[in-house]
Amino acid sequence: MALWGARFKKELNSKVNDFNSSISFDSSFYKEDIMGSIAHVLMLGKQNIIKEEESQIIKKELEKIEDDIENGTLKIDLEAEDIHMFIESELTKRIGDLGKKLHTSRSRNDQVTLDLKLYLRKEIDGLIEQIRKMINIFCIKAEENLETVMPGYTHLQRAQPITFAHHLMAYCEMFLRDIDRLKATRKRMNILPLGSCALAGTTYQIDREFVKDYLNFDEVTQNSLDGVSDRDYVIELASNISIIMMHLSRISEEIILWSSWEFKFIELDDSFSTGSSIMPQKKNPDIPELIRGKTGRAYGNLNTLLTLMKGLPLAYNKDMQEDKEAIFDSFRTVNICIETIIPMIETMKIIKENMKKAASKGFINATDCADYLVKKGMPFRDAYKVTGTLVSYCIDNNKVLEELSINEYKNLSKLFEEDIYKEIALENCIRKRKVIGGPAPEIVKEHIEKVKNLIEN
Repeated sequence: MALWGARFKKELNSKVNDFNSSISFDSSFYKEDIMGSIAHVLMLGKQNIIKEEESQIIKKELEKIEDDIENGTLKIDLEAEDIHMFIESELTKRIGDLGKKLHTSRSRNDQVTLDLKLYLRKEIDGLIEQIRKMINIFCIKAEENLETVMPGYTHLQRAQPITFAHHLMAYCEMFLRDIDRLKATRKRMNILPLGSCALAGTTYQIDREFVKDYLNFDEVTQNSLDGVSDRDYVIELASNISIIMMHLSRISEEIILWSSWEFKFIELDDSFSTGSSIMPQKKNPDIPELIRGKTGRAYGNLNTLLTLMKGLPLAYNKDMQEDKEAIFDSFRTVNICIETIIPMIETMKIIKENMKKAASKGFINATDCADYLVKKGMPFRDAYKVTGTLVSYCIDNNKVLEELSINEYKNLSKLFEEDIYKEIALENCIRKRKVIGGPAPEIVKEHIEKVKNLIEN
C-alpha cells in the first residue's frame, strides 16, 4: 500500500497508478531530494523534534542511498509513485520505523517544489556556463574578422557596410542579456519553500532559517499557500529559454542564408552538414535548420506551462505535476542546441571575398555620400535628394557610386571634389563609424574585450 494509503480501503487501480506516477521524470532529481531531506532532518534534530542521534542516523543512511544510486548498487524502482516516496520507502526498509520520522513537519507539496528549485538552480548555472562558452567562440570568430567587410541589411536589403565581426558581436549582446535574465530568475526563485508543508505550515517549532542557510537559499517564503503553489519560476525559465532559442534561431536562419549559393558568405564544415538521398551535389545546413525547428518546441513548453497554471485555485493541485516534463525538455533542448552550435560556428569557413563582393553592390555607401555633402554645408534633406538622384543615375547606367567620374558628381553638386572617392570607399565608411557601438574595427575590438571580461567574471 502507498505511504498515504491509510484512509483508503482499495488499492489504486493499476492503470490509474501508472497515470498518476511521476517517477519516470522526477527521478532526475534524486540528489536534490536527498539533499533537501538531509537539511530537513538535521533541522528536526537541532530543534529536538526528533532526537539528535536519530537525525544523524537518518542523514548517514540518506547519504548511503545516494551513493548506492550513484554507483548502480541501488536501482530506482520505476514502479514507485515518485522519487520522494521511493527514497523514503528505501530509507524505512533499511533503518525501520526510524525512517518514518523523516517526513515529520513536511509535505510532498513543499518537498517537491524544494527539489525542483534545487534542480533548476543547478540547471541554470550549467546553462549560463554553456552560453558563456558560446559567447567566447563568437568573440574568437569576431577577432578573426575585424576587417572582413560585409553588407549590413535592413528588410533583407543591403543597407550599409559593416564587418562580419560587428555582425557576430550583435549576437553576443543578445546572449549576454540571456545570461542576465537567467541570473535574475535564479535570484527570484532562490527562496526556500520548505516549511510551507501542505499549504498551512506546521505546529512544530521548525527552524526555516537553518534550512535556508544549509541549502544556500537567500530567503524563506512568507506565505505558505504561495510557497507550495508558486510555479512562476518555472514559467520564467521556460520564457528565458524561449528567448535564448529565438536568438539561436535567428543566427541559424542567417547561417542557412549565408551558406546558400545565393549568398555563399560561409561554408559549413562537412561534419555539420548533410547530403541528399537523390541529389549528389547538395550540402544541406540541416543542423541550423534543426535548431530553428526546435525553437518551436521550446515555445510549446512555455505555452504548456502558462496554460497549466492559468486556472488553478490555491494551493497545490495535481495538475502541477505536469510542470516538470515541460521545463526539463526545454533545458534539454537548449543545451543540445548550444552544444551543437559552438563547434559549428568554430569550424565554419568565412568566404571573405564573397562578403566584400556583395558589399560592393547595392549602393550601401550612399549614406556616406550624403554625409559628405552635409559636412560640406548642404542640409541633410538636400544631400539625401542629391544622393538618391546619383543612385538612380547609376542604376540607369549600370554603374556604382565608385565608378562615377568627378564630372558626373559635379553635374549634381559643385560641392563634390576628388576626396569623395575616399569618403565612399567601403573600408573608410566602416572606419569612420567610431561611435560606441559602431562597426569601426578599433571599436569592435574594444567591444570584444569588454564582452570577454564580462563572461570571465
